[in-house]
Amino acid sequence: MLETLELKRTPFHERTSRLSVAQNWRRWAGYMVVGSYDLSLDHEYWAIRDRAALIDVTPLMKYMIEGPDAARLLHKVTPRDVHKMTVGQVSYTGWCDEEGKLLDDGTISRLDKQLFRMTSAEPSLRWLAMNAVGMDVKITEVTDQMAALSLQGPKSRAVLNRLCAEPLDALKYFRVKNTSIGNVPVTVSRTGYTGDLGYEIWINAEQALPVWDALMEAGDDFGITPCGILAMDMARVEAGLFMVDVDYTASTHAWIEGQKSSPLEMGLDWAVALNKKGYFVGRKALEREKKEGSAWKLMGLEVEWEGLERLYAEVGLPPQIPHEAVRGSRPVLVGGKQIGYASTSTWSPVLKKYIALAHLQRPYYEPGAEVMIEITVEHHRKHTPAKVVALPFYDPAWKKK
Repeated sequence: MLETLELKRTPFHERTSRLSVAQNWRRWAGYMVVGSYDLSLDHEYWAIRDRAALIDVTPLMKYMIEGPDAARLLHKVTPRDVHKMTVGQVSYTGWCDEEGKLLDDGTISRLDKQLFRMTSAEPSLRWLAMNAVGMDVKITEVTDQMAALSLQGPKSRAVLNRLCAEPLDALKYFRVKNTSIGNVPVTVSRTGYTGDLGYEIWINAEQALPVWDALMEAGDDFGITPCGILAMDMARVEAGLFMVDVDYTASTHAWIEGQKSSPLEMGLDWAVALNKKGYFVGRKALEREKKEGSAWKLMGLEVEWEGLERLYAEVGLPPQIPHEAVRGSRPVLVGGKQIGYASTSTWSPVLKKYIALAHLQRPYYEPGAEVMIEITVEHHRKHTPAKVVALPFYDPAWKKK
């Protein structure tokens, strides 16, 4: 008889399950998390953009990497120059196979000279251990032992300043520090997945609930709102942030070469330090691609509103706007020839535009290029004009201040 594997519950489930009116649940890395609390996403989305949104991000894979060779290991397995990272610095990075194709992406936080925390979407323990052979380093997975909250939005700093042992005004973008909320020790990083001002709070799982309660109480005056991953999905597209197994396929999951992507193709040129010293996994392939140019690029598409109006008017309807981000392939064409595809598309409430993340072939990925994107109207596949734009779509000034 086959055993049924139950999804795990995060340490915040006691609170999130009671607050979710919609009871809209999603799977994430073996956990069940709230997709949306309300029956529509408007309130949660606008909390991200106007107020403060509290998001349970505990399912992120988390690894502690410690020892004399901790920096050496991370320098080897990522294209970032880890040796240049200072204590208290966070670096976003992808990591590749030997052919320069992405395995996953996440963050590295340097918590001490010989101590790092790494987050990822996919399980990475075996891969880290294989690359650490012969090194003096200890790798420990702490995914289930460490809870995580993402507090995002223009009011997020004000909320945390009410609670933390000292104000966070001096904590710079992509920096991390140890502090406390009430009597609970926490680590706070100025990071997030929404493209807005925001912080991520890392807590011992056994002490998670008091931190949730303190944040909700302190944030009441600022309109703090529990937010599910569907509203966060809309925000991350606006921010030009991609997702593994949605916007790119991990090379270990790909069936054919055409399904793989390099960090250069995904627009991560700034996170590939080809000038750093020493070997890192995928270096030769990435050097070759940098020299020859990428065959594909992830770019933004802004869909022409008038074109949508015309297509729907033909069947007697106003334009139909999806109520959440659409994770699905939509062909992109030029002159009737397919030259790429959109991987995630969404209506952007803050920009009042229909936008998409799209993989486009050279030479069609230059900003300003005019293309056509497939739209299904009343069960018929139609095409409407769109323009290629640089990412991100939305980048508020206060995010890094």
